[in-house]
Amino acid sequence: MSGECDLETLLRDLAPVLRSERYVIGSVESWPDPLPEGLLATIQEAEGLTVIAPVTEAKELGLDSSVVFRCIRLDVHSSLEAVGLTAAVSTRLARHGISANLLAGAHHDHLLVLEGDAERALLVLEALSSEAG
Repeated sequence: MSGECDLETLLRDLAPVLRSERYVIGSVESWPDPLPEGLLATIQEAEGLTVIAPVTEAKELGLDSSVVFRCIRLDVHSSLEAVGLTAAVSTRLARHGISANLLAGAHHDHLLVLEGDAERALLVLEALSSEAG
């Protein structure tokens, strides 16, 4: 699989984008049939199926929607073999008191941050990128 591996290049070209969708994270006991539209991700765990679903689908899935997340996509095409990107991003956000849950896609990394921290997280990531450039 292709993608950038050089950490300096990854940070310089980070290009974070705050998606407009609002998400909740929760667990369901079995696969919903049919799967709701707009799921960001599913993860099969021994305890059940974790879903990252739009707030609009939360009630249908029986998910608690009291904690809402926004997703920041890193538009740089990162390799799944790249070393240090997750650490650099999560360390910088942690220094600013921002919790982040990271997901690796085949082409991009995605960060789920609390809705109230989303705009600030985007600014922190933009600063990280400009410092690397």
